[in-house]
Amino acid sequence: MGLYPYADKYPVTRCFPQLGRPREEILAEIVEMAQLEDSPYHEGKISGSIYSGDEEHYEFLNEVFGHYSHANVIQRDMYPSATRFEGEIIAMAADMLHGDAVPGGTVCGVLTSGGTESLMNPLLVYREWGRERGITAPNLVMPVTAHPGLIKGAHYFGIEVRHAAVTDQFVADMDSVRSLVDENTVALAGSAGSYPHGLVDPIDQLSDLALERGINLHVDGCLGGFILAWGNDLGYDVPVFDFRLPGVTSISADTHKYGFGLKGSSVLLYRSPELRRRQYFIVPDWPGGAYTSPGMSGSRSGGIIAAAWASMVSLGREGYLAIAGDIFRTAAEIRDAIRSFPELRVLGEPWFNVAFTTTDDSGLDIFLVNDFMASRRWRLNGLQKPSAVHFCVTRPNTQPGVVDLFRSDLADAVEHAKANRGTRARSGAMYAGGMTTEQVESGVAWWLDATQALPPA
Repeated sequence: MGLYPYADKYPVTRCFPQLGRPREEILAEIVEMAQLEDSPYHEGKISGSIYSGDEEHYEFLNEVFGHYSHANVIQRDMYPSATRFEGEIIAMAADMLHGDAVPGGTVCGVLTSGGTESLMNPLLVYREWGRERGITAPNLVMPVTAHPGLIKGAHYFGIEVRHAAVTDQFVADMDSVRSLVDENTVALAGSAGSYPHGLVDPIDQLSDLALERGINLHVDGCLGGFILAWGNDLGYDVPVFDFRLPGVTSISADTHKYGFGLKGSSVLLYRSPELRRRQYFIVPDWPGGAYTSPGMSGSRSGGIIAAAWASMVSLGREGYLAIAGDIFRTAAEIRDAIRSFPELRVLGEPWFNVAFTTTDDSGLDIFLVNDFMASRRWRLNGLQKPSAVHFCVTRPNTQPGVVDLFRSDLADAVEHAKANRGTRARSGAMYAGGMTTEQVESGVAWWLDATQALPPA
């Protein structure tokens, strides 16, 4: 659709309209665009992004949201229900991630606007923790596969990032991690599971190292927390990554992913209130009144919080286990389907998010494979270092027939890559941007330029 989606179909608003448009006309456009854009996920062809796909579930959450869409939960005197919702969401997440393993039951937490905020907040906490110990040049040690939200937080808060290597199984190499830790290290970070490959870093070994050096350990479960947490109960040998490990000091898990809430919510848990307090921001003598904030966000939507709570209590443990079972099973079938092609190889041993590339012997371009899959309306995610794609399995992908169709289209995609050796692929590795290779290589300038002008009249 180019840089100006729908410009050929609907009027382009070039300036603030003098008169408002009829609501019926606006809604008709919204419905038409939404139905068009949602159609691929109904086919089960989208990797990640749409985690529930249950229209009745969405209708229920939207109804809940509607009762609080206008509510700003910063005003707790007006909306005390928000305190109930947040407290119970945190309690349920702590239960899911074995907060009861912490002596004294001290696990606590906050709600955030999403995974990035849930990664940035603990870095602020650990910087402050370090300052109290005289550390003026703090550093964070994390594998190269850890989410860039951590790099963003480190940039904001003046923390050096030290990137550890990964093994041939694409999880943190502990020798590399250990070599990077020094007297200025305030925290380690590991993934459960990593965004690129869906793998669980050796959190048990990271925990041991954190205890040995007397530092903190954040586990990024933003993507995998609400799915991997059910693996052991379902009989899968998912590695322990939560508060059962004594060196884990914080965990993030997104309620808007496998928690099946609406977009814009995540849970951040701390091992103790003593850690969490460093996240709070307080200005006691402001003329507008004492200002207090639990994190970076000020105003927040009560609707998002209520919907996250409603999702969790409506599904319950039984509901989450049933969905997780379908996802684990489907991911295993997709993994087996990929491995049935000698030209392809799976990266590591994934549980729900399956990354794969071409074998060295085949000499094929994985992005030519991806180009063909895109022509069949599959939306896989491009990766780099090494070049690969992943299929993050969500509930819509568990529909009957999806895996068979994936296997069939993948066979044609491999043949397409063979027939087009040496041809430049259109797709590439871009996180969430949906850009072609040419756009990526030209940098972000094209995107910035595009926002400065509107299409011609």
